[in-house]
Amino acid sequence: MTVIDIPGSKSVTARALFLAAAAEGTTTLLRPLRSDDTEGFAEGLKALGYAVRQEPGAWHIEGRPAGPGVAEADVYCRDGATTARFLPALAAAGHGTFRFDASPQMRRRPLGPLTTALRELGVELAHGEREGHHPLTVTGRGIKGGALRLDAGQSSQYLTALLMLGPLTAGGLAITVTDLVSEPYVEITLAMMRAFGAEITREDGPEGRTYTVAPTGYRATTYAIEPDASTSSYFFAAAALTPGGEVTVPGLGTGALQGDLGFVDVLRRMGAEVTVAADRTTVRSTGALRGLTVNMRDISDTMPTLAALAPFAEGPVRIEDVANTRVKECDRLDACAENLRALGVTVDTGPDWIEIHPGTPAGPVEIATHGDHRIVMSFAVTGLRTPGVTFDDPGCVRKTFPDFHTVFEAFARGL
Repeated sequence: MTVIDIPGSKSVTARALFLAAAAEGTTTLLRPLRSDDTEGFAEGLKALGYAVRQEPGAWHIEGRPAGPGVAEADVYCRDGATTARFLPALAAAGHGTFRFDASPQMRRRPLGPLTTALRELGVELAHGEREGHHPLTVTGRGIKGGALRLDAGQSSQYLTALLMLGPLTAGGLAITVTDLVSEPYVEITLAMMRAFGAEITREDGPEGRTYTVAPTGYRATTYAIEPDASTSSYFFAAAALTPGGEVTVPGLGTGALQGDLGFVDVLRRMGAEVTVAADRTTVRSTGALRGLTVNMRDISDTMPTLAALAPFAEGPVRIEDVANTRVKECDRLDACAENLRALGVTVDTGPDWIEIHPGTPAGPVEIATHGDHRIVMSFAVTGLRTPGVTFDDPGCVRKTFPDFHTVFEAFARGL
């Protein structure tokens, strides 16, 4: 049995950095992810005047409940969607003028529902070029709070940013959500906010689900970051694909926060043997993979993993309700289809679905990554059974897993 230690969750690390910065006292984050995205988030906090001390295996953040420690700052968000969406909300609760910009890739990704909501709360902000996109200037004067409606059907990060802002407002927030994608990520947010002392209630009504956040502020704590479930999906898929393959990921089990661990349920439906214990998850190959139709709305970051695995199934694999994957680091639905077709696989697509037919991928093929870390890591799984798979930008994995290639190659040799 191969046991592999997966780096810390990007989603959990980003949320923990926001909550730690907003909390009263000094927070220690244990085993945070060190990657381009999380380093960018930490650098953004430093630019805003927060004290962040990074040691191997532990980061220490001195919280500032009143907001940024400087009156003016320029923050570069790199490629990080969590950085680009969470930090403007954090800055809005403080006092000063804060300018945000991001990479060309992140500039293309939408921001509009979040900035519209912040304006409804009285925040003064201006988009520097295209409305609803970075660059963005936020003039913070504190936030009274209130009630608002939000469409989070494009990204759950808009809702997460506003939820985390809630305890920092003077009167609290009531957010009615009319549409929501990737709901498990919101559950991560709520659980983590409560761990830092927040009080949130949730009520379903005729107009949508309303989250009510009390103006409690946050309390510092010591918080352990669990392994990244999305990153684990590549190793789980590789084990399911390889006859005799087996892998165990410690630290991800029945109590895991991350909904993307649900990917192993998809593998189970395809025929893999899956064991989820309290503190670990194991996937074993049974030598065959069945086709299936699956709704991946709530675990859409693992859609490329399944797409890259799909040709090896005995029947078609149809993935539905993943329109939001078109506005990630790239249009992931089209990128998967493009690369599978280049490998000789028959693929059909629609606005929010992709269907992959059984086939034998054939190289040599250079995968068009579009600078997207998840395209690289997913098609590394295809490469296990397809000689000649290379990548036009293998280094873009630094976004979430800088050592991916080294770790995955060593893992593959042990399968």
